[in-house]
Amino acid sequence: MGRIILRLRPADAVTVIFLSFLLTTTVIFNQRIPMAFLLIGIYSSLIFAQILLIAVKNKGRFVGHVYDLIFPMICILVVFDSMEWLVRHVNPRDIDPLLIRLDYMIFKGYPTVMLEKIMSPLLTDIFQIAYTTYYFLPIILGVILKFEGKDEEFNRSLFLIVFCFYLSYLGYILMPALGPRYTMHHLQTSELESFLVAEPIQSLLNNLEGIKRDAFPSGHTGIALLVLGLAYRFQKKLFWLFLPVVIALVFSTVYCRYHYVVDVIGGVGLTVLTLFFGEKYYGFWAERNNISR
Repeated sequence: MGRIILRLRPADAVTVIFLSFLLTTTVIFNQRIPMAFLLIGIYSSLIFAQILLIAVKNKGRFVGHVYDLIFPMICILVVFDSMEWLVRHVNPRDIDPLLIRLDYMIFKGYPTVMLEKIMSPLLTDIFQIAYTTYYFLPIILGVILKFEGKDEEFNRSLFLIVFCFYLSYLGYILMPALGPRYTMHHLQTSELESFLVAEPIQSLLNNLEGIKRDAFPSGHTGIALLVLGLAYRFQKKLFWLFLPVVIALVFSTVYCRYHYVVDVIGGVGLTVLTLFFGEKYYGFWAERNNISR
């Protein structure tokens, strides 16, 4: 089994491994998880789809694009959505009190409350839009690398981004937290006021994401910084376009009350861990399979 994994493209290997971990976890905790059989079906189907796509990936350009671009997005979204049914039953103890205390120790106050001093409807709209770009930054980078024919850069970036997502999901299972929009609401003296778009975007995200205990580490921070770093390495023009967006995105995670500052620090750590372990594995895999780097 290990030899088969080592022959797989790194993005495929980490997907199969993480899906197998989720499947195993669900089976072990099935008596605690009300949706266990559904989750088992979802994770098994994704593993089967991954194996099938690997087998037929060279059957045409459309299949190749599904394998390279579409399936990774679907897998990440489906797995993220499944966290709502999994995390609170596997690990029901939220760590919000610890995160709140750490923020207070650092700032001698509560950052989301302190930011009310600069709050305005226009700023709320700007930062909510910036927060939402998280869903598009990896896709933009991947599509540009793919259609410019930078296959090695695409495969490396795809692996690191997928690896970062799965590390963040593992963090949600090990250290579940709701985030300040739920736990700190009673301390806020005013609501986030929207000028045009923030309120409908927030409502849409709340409906789509549900309550997943996905505050720590900040995946928005981790993924955004990772994509920014990859853009700097492989697509410099895109880096300068992304830079102000990512700065605003990271600030928005606290301003819009999705994350504690400690979550953001955790997100930076997530990027560092992804690059450190991800680059080591990718280099090992490339050398083993005689892939030029």
